[in-house]
Amino acid sequence: MRHSKVEIYLHIVWKTNGQSPLISEQVKRKLYRCIQAEVVKLQGTVLAINGMPDHVHLLVKVGGSISTSRLTNQVKGVSSRFANEQLFDHLPHQFNWQKGYGAFSISRSHLDRVCAYIKNQERHHADGSIWQEWEETDEQDEP
Repeated sequence: MRHSKVEIYLHIVWKTNGQSPLISEQVKRKLYRCIQAEVVKLQGTVLAINGMPDHVHLLVKVGGSISTSRLTNQVKGVSSRFANEQLFDHLPHQFNWQKGYGAFSISRSHLDRVCAYIKNQERHHADGSIWQEWEETDEQDEP
C-alpha cells in the first residue's frame, strides 16, 4: 500500500507576553528542551531552536497530520505550563506567551539559511542584521 509523503518546513516565532525579557541563559536550555519534546510528541522534528530573552524562533519539519495552529498552540501551552511550574515560581505573576505568533513556510532549499539565522540570533540582534519579516509575530509588528 502506498502512503503519502508530506514534508512541511515551518519557521515559527513567538514572544513573551509584553515582550518581557524573561528567557535568561539559565532558563533557555530547559525551556527549549520542553519545546523540543512537545514537537517530537506531535510527530515533528526540531531543526533549529533559539531566540532572545523575549522571543523564540523554531524551525520544524512536520508531516500533514497536524496544522500549524495546533502545533504552535500546543507547544506554547505546554512550555508555558512548564515554565510556570519549573522555571518561574519566583515571578509575582504567571509567565505567559503572547497570544499571537508568526509562522512562515520554508522551502527545503532555504533550510540551511534559516537554520543559520535562528542559530545566530544573538549576533543578528547585536549587530542589527535581523531579517525583520522573520521577527514578526502579528500584524501590528509589520512596518
